[in-house]
Amino acid sequence: MQKSIAVVTGASRGIGAAIAKDLIEANYFVVASATSEAGVEAIKETLGDNGTAFTLNLSNKESCQAFFKQVTELGAVEVLVNNAGITKDTLMLRMKDEDWDDVIETNLSGAFRISKAFLKGMMKKRYGRIINISSVVGAMGNPGQANYCASKAGIEGFTRSLALELGSRNITVNAVAPGFIATDMTKELTEDQKQLMMANIPLARYGEPEEVAKAVKFLASGDANYITGQVLHVNGGLNMG
Repeated sequence: MQKSIAVVTGASRGIGAAIAKDLIEANYFVVASATSEAGVEAIKETLGDNGTAFTLNLSNKESCQAFFKQVTELGAVEVLVNNAGITKDTLMLRMKDEDWDDVIETNLSGAFRISKAFLKGMMKKRYGRIINISSVVGAMGNPGQANYCASKAGIEGFTRSLALELGSRNITVNAVAPGFIATDMTKELTEDQKQLMMANIPLARYGEPEEVAKAVKFLASGDANYITGQVLHVNGGLNMG
């Protein structure tokens, strides 16, 4: 295979699908993941000859190992985008242990497992780009999302630590933290909820998945050779910290 390989987890829709599209435009062969066979088939149809997809359950070690084996049979991975994640929102007093465990296990431990699996190949090649998708709430917090916010704050600490470990091998590690993006999730909000959110965004609109994808595409490119350990916020000014 002549094209360099980029892996994007959770690419069946929304931000992940937009990232996969942009990396194809950057001349990568994209290997994506979904949690279901239906999602995998949808991704394959979208990517065509420019990529492929496999099932992946980030909370399951065996699934992560199987995914890694399937990907590496295609060639060496240069870019890894840890995008897949879940939410199980509720106030802390109502949050069950499994709600906490499932979100941390998928969003944070899953990123650890997948990153570790692909590291050896990047280190051998002395080149790599790891881009973790965080969230504005990792910095701000959000009521009813203690588990999700903790997982994303953890992703940002993970990003910085890994950047320190891998810099000498010419592997950069960065994060992109989207704000409120127009996805299936935001479509379900009531008009009152939308107005409340919009009042706190200086640009007075939701972001588009493609705007997050452009940030990822930049960090994956040669133009970002001297950028590592950073969190790039794409949030319309919602958080300026």
